[in-house]
Amino acid sequence: MSAESPEPKEQAVAASDDTTAASTEPASSGGDRWREAYFRIISGGWAVSLGAVILAVLAGSLMIMVTDQGVQAALPYFFARPGDTFAAIGSAVGGAYAALFRGAVWDFRADDFAGAIRPFTQSLTMATPLIAAGLGVALGFRAGLFNIGGKGQMLVAAAAGGWVGFGVSMPFPLHMIVAIVAGVAAGAVWAGIAGVLKAFTGAHEVITTIMLNYVAFYLVSYMLATPGLLQAPGSSNPKTPPMQDTAVMPDLLGPRYNLHWGFVFALIAVAFVWWLLNRSKVGFEYRAVGENPDAARVAGINVPRTTVSVMLVAGGLVGLAGVTQVLGTVTTGFSYDIDAGIGFDAITVALLGGSQPIGVLFAAILFGAFKAGGSVMQAAENVPIEIVTVVQALIVLFIAAPPLVRAVFRLPQPGARWTRSSRKEVAA
Repeated sequence: MSAESPEPKEQAVAASDDTTAASTEPASSGGDRWREAYFRIISGGWAVSLGAVILAVLAGSLMIMVTDQGVQAALPYFFARPGDTFAAIGSAVGGAYAALFRGAVWDFRADDFAGAIRPFTQSLTMATPLIAAGLGVALGFRAGLFNIGGKGQMLVAAAAGGWVGFGVSMPFPLHMIVAIVAGVAAGAVWAGIAGVLKAFTGAHEVITTIMLNYVAFYLVSYMLATPGLLQAPGSSNPKTPPMQDTAVMPDLLGPRYNLHWGFVFALIAVAFVWWLLNRSKVGFEYRAVGENPDAARVAGINVPRTTVSVMLVAGGLVGLAGVTQVLGTVTTGFSYDIDAGIGFDAITVALLGGSQPIGVLFAAILFGAFKAGGSVMQAAENVPIEIVTVVQALIVLFIAAPPLVRAVFRLPQPGARWTRSSRKEVAA
């Protein structure tokens, strides 16, 4: 009996240890869950996009500092009075970005709330076509297609929707709806040409969409310069007549602001693309073809049909961007520059947004803020407007080099996980 007596004691001690471990595990596992959630955030694509924006803004600060006259005047006697140089740098950079904020988000110098919020509504107006066009480019990315024909798709959509807008008489809102449908359909058909060539001849979509951009540009230019087509009657300028009131998108917040119902249509497009990619069979086929066309073909997916379908939907989304321009933003008549570079900016928006609908929405708002605030920054602080363009280009550059961004901010690599035992990052 004496030899067996220690065994119950050992069992009791073990049971006590188990109880203690069980009592402390919930707190420990709860902390691990928060650490793991944080780890997943910083190891995802969102962290790289945010890091790219931060690095681009810092590079913009350096350019503002170098080009500022006050900084240039203080640099020669930096070692004698370094405080003057740092004060000039702070004034230049701080004043520039304060002006950018004032022109894009909130005008803290305004007398009332309506005036203070007006810059943000202007940013949303600038972002409206970028949202729709960015969705079109992002959808192509998810299906493995590089749609850079946004300019041509916007031009033909603007021509079709604009012609219905000024050349056909209908009651509101039927007139506006028909014009929108015409523009979306024109953009879809124009992108569908590249899709058909890709699916049945193997022609690369980059080449065909670039060529279609030129075709659309010169076609719309010819129509604008020809009386009886798009040119305003009695005018020698390559410009269309103004849109009829029944075709114009109403103001969303009243006549004091430029924000119109096109922004609502863009939000609907975001919801549609999210549902299409994540909740529909067609979206699953898009993503499967984008991941591996050969595997998708073996699984029974009609790859050529899917390719054409993707380009049709993508072109329709970009076409929506063109329609919002002519029926919402520029309603007094448009020319061949109606795309305003949006077709190419949409590529940047899609990249920054990670080809995700919600990401595209926020990326478009950011670039809309750059566009709205850049002019204020130039007027208030005499900062070259080209600096904003350089910042946008640097965002693309840093997004194209994620290892660089991860190295600068010490972000974990994709596929890494947080282990509870070692509390260290290890490869999954």
